[in-house]
Amino acid sequence: MTPEGPPRLIALDGPAAAGKGTLARRLAAHFGFAYLETGLLYRAVGLKVLRAGRDPSDAAAALEAARGLAPEELDDPKLRGDAAANAASVVAAIPEVRKVLVNFQRAFATYPPGGKGAVIDGRDIGTVVCPDADIKFFVTASVEARAERRLKELRERGIAGIHSRVLRDMKDRDARDSQRDTAPLRMADDAILLDTTELDADETFAAALKSIESRDCAGNV
Repeated sequence: MTPEGPPRLIALDGPAAAGKGTLARRLAAHFGFAYLETGLLYRAVGLKVLRAGRDPSDAAAALEAARGLAPEELDDPKLRGDAAANAASVVAAIPEVRKVLVNFQRAFATYPPGGKGAVIDGRDIGTVVCPDADIKFFVTASVEARAERRLKELRERGIAGIHSRVLRDMKDRDARDSQRDTAPLRMADDAILLDTTELDADETFAAALKSIESRDCAGNV
């Protein structure tokens, strides 16, 4: 790739707690690319609506929050909580909200900080936001494995969690994400499937690099 050429883009999609965020950050660091966790955009909107005392399913409230979203709001540690996660899944189903935030994501992909390239993860990056991404991954795992990971994460942060509740919330969120009318969670036809049920972070990263190299893209990205 010449300096004048378009920046390279790696897109990762998949359900919650499958490991795509960890993988995306490692790929960004490996290739020296900018990284955007798009889920934080929706979490920030959802949390903003909740803090205003309104319902995340209220389209007008969610759209107002999306339009007024400031970059610094993505640094709020509360975005990692379950309340923000569940609210994000609700606001993400609102077409007007998605339109505002998709424009942000596409601008990031086209003009990534640093200009070298971008790694973006979310639910519909390879299917809707950036269907022309150079590399697409769909990162998934069994819902039981994902619930165990989320429970461990919560406990490490000092938050009490009950396995049955975490599993139920995970299944409910999966259903919302995959069954919504607007940009449902699905694997792009040309995406590389990574099932991390039996893989740790290092094994997942190694598998991703091997897949990229097998597509003869290592020299381009």
